[in-house]
Amino acid sequence: MSEPTSQPGAQEALLAVPEGGRAKGAAREGRVAGGRAARAGGPGGEVAAELPVARVVVDTQLPHLDRPFDYLVPASLAEAAVPGCRVRVRFAGKLVDGFLLERAAESGHDGRLARLERVISPEPVLTPEIAALAREVADRYAGTLADVLRLAVPPRHARVEAEAARAAAQAAGPVRPEAAAGDAVPGERPGGGARPGGDPGPAQEEDGERGPEPGADAARAEDVAPPGPGPWAEYPAGASFLRALAEGRGPRAVWTALPGGWAEAVAVAVRATLAGGRGAVVVVPDGRDVALVDEALRGTGHVALTADLGPAERYRRWLKVLRGQARAVVGTRAAMFAPVRDLGLAVIWDDGDDLHAEPHAPYPHAREVLGLRAHRAGAGMLVGGHARTAEGTQLVASGWAHAITPDRSRLRARAPRVVPLGDDAELARDGAARAARLPTMAWRALKSGLEKGPVLVQVPRRGYLPALACRRCRAAARCAHCRGPLALRGGHAAPYCRWCGRIEGAFRCPSCGGHHVRAVVVGARRTAEELGRAFPSTKVRTSGRDAVVDRVGPEPALIVATPGAEPVAEGGYAACVLLDGWALLGRPDLRVNEEALRRWLNAGALARPGAPLVVLADGALPVVQALLRWDPVTHAERELADRAELGFPPAVRMATLTGSPEGVRDLLTEVRLPPEAQVLGPVPVGEAGQERALVRVPRSAGTALARALKGASGVRSARKAPEVVRVRIDPLDLI
Repeated sequence: MSEPTSQPGAQEALLAVPEGGRAKGAAREGRVAGGRAARAGGPGGEVAAELPVARVVVDTQLPHLDRPFDYLVPASLAEAAVPGCRVRVRFAGKLVDGFLLERAAESGHDGRLARLERVISPEPVLTPEIAALAREVADRYAGTLADVLRLAVPPRHARVEAEAARAAAQAAGPVRPEAAAGDAVPGERPGGGARPGGDPGPAQEEDGERGPEPGADAARAEDVAPPGPGPWAEYPAGASFLRALAEGRGPRAVWTALPGGWAEAVAVAVRATLAGGRGAVVVVPDGRDVALVDEALRGTGHVALTADLGPAERYRRWLKVLRGQARAVVGTRAAMFAPVRDLGLAVIWDDGDDLHAEPHAPYPHAREVLGLRAHRAGAGMLVGGHARTAEGTQLVASGWAHAITPDRSRLRARAPRVVPLGDDAELARDGAARAARLPTMAWRALKSGLEKGPVLVQVPRRGYLPALACRRCRAAARCAHCRGPLALRGGHAAPYCRWCGRIEGAFRCPSCGGHHVRAVVVGARRTAEELGRAFPSTKVRTSGRDAVVDRVGPEPALIVATPGAEPVAEGGYAACVLLDGWALLGRPDLRVNEEALRRWLNAGALARPGAPLVVLADGALPVVQALLRWDPVTHAERELADRAELGFPPAVRMATLTGSPEGVRDLLTEVRLPPEAQVLGPVPVGEAGQERALVRVPRSAGTALARALKGASGVRSARKAPEVVRVRIDPLDLI
């Protein structure tokens, strides 16, 4: 992660239109359709008497149009057209949606201005803080503001807006028109005071403005007492971190959590922030983690935002945050943009999980967004996990954040007992242990664990037999139609192609002519089937992408789960077995060791203290040694040093350009890279006919790289280049 260095500034500065950036003839292009406020263009009656110019960001994906455009505000829309509301305007001959950023007395354009067509909703859904953050995120990732706003502001649900407005009106009584319109001046709090950078202040009720809905559990500073240290007492720096939050300061930390109880620790940090009079945002990888933090935060007046809520309920809860009726939010990736007022703490848990990386343009990572947001707001930040990423280590090494780690004595008392494959004494007793999928020590751990409670078996691959090979010559089994890999869905099923889905009932190996296949990789369902036969009197449950189990009881059972889908066991697991370590460590990925250690530590953290944790991987490997010592910090520091030596993120900034060969070469020809930039490639990638080029620069030139790539994309967009090139900054999948 790059340390945020820009100082919080006014929204107008971040969203300013470059000088000379508007060409003549903009009315035909749908840009700014003309002139100063005094020169009202087109029909439609009178314009607003005060602040008649609206600056609108239009929902368009074209990079060369990534700037605000001026429109006239008709007198009939003067009260409804408030900063942050959704509007509809005519752009390039079409009616498109947009957000009104601000109202102004006059426009800097000398032509004629078109008018706002309508105000979709007077609800100011885009706050000045989020608008400025979205602009910064777009610039950081060489994207457009419109793309980021699609991620930041959920789609409108008219019925929810109407019912919330009615409830607020009934609770607050008569409301002044100017109060109903919301905060008309960017950067001003409801109480009238301004904050640096236009950030909204704490939620306040003033003269009946937006009182809480009936039954709303809104928590204010006076309602939340400063918590005790709780789980943070087990960390030498924990008490000082909580004290800084309770005093309203902004401490930043990278936290290596002890096994068990992480959600309670996050809840204590949030309560301390609320007691200090500020808000909090907690971002976790998936809905199961949201449920854990949601339960730990009970009674704080927070809201939980997840995708499975449905559009209506999700928008209802998001509006509560926007209107200041909830000052703490826990949710998945999209919650990083939640409009919490007066943000005091941003938390991201397990930042190495790839679910934190947004799959849509401009592909921001939640850790980066929260870091930028915390820096702009002067808020604290907590990057937590059982493992540590190289990006988190970079934050500590740069001095932007401090480390919070437990004492080794407490860690040894809480961690499971790790038993790796390759122990000399074990190999002396079982010579075939190195080649066996379930050696004797794993069977002993399963058997002894089942006498005390549930046992977890982690399998890296889902499905039944996800990879097959010819039984005679060991060549990979491929589809005769598309050459895709063959797999099996069940013990009595015919092989099928994982690419085209065709059934390959009459398989014939093109290399040797063989007709029989063998398993190359064993999935979770096949593993559960084999364990069920080995332990016939034991209940076997599977947890994976198709059906995720949240919790299991303390009774003996075999739980076969894929990484990330491990259920929480009541009282912890009596034993854990981590199968097929080679499958995790053999992937062609820059982050393969970091990711393997993260998955193993997350599974081991669910075990009871001192319970056996058997990992079927070579004990001499550095990543297995880190698991054996339960020392993710040293491993992350070594990983960062190796990447710095090789020139990979986060030691440098790197962009990938992916597209057709013609498109990639055209973009490389068009872009004006910084002098220190190094271009690697382009080379073919997995997609048919696609190529990828890497552009590497020092961290200090990261902003210049993003600006150059965005400018080149804008030039290609303006001349309507047919080949689309996907630009990504510091993606997870570099290799």
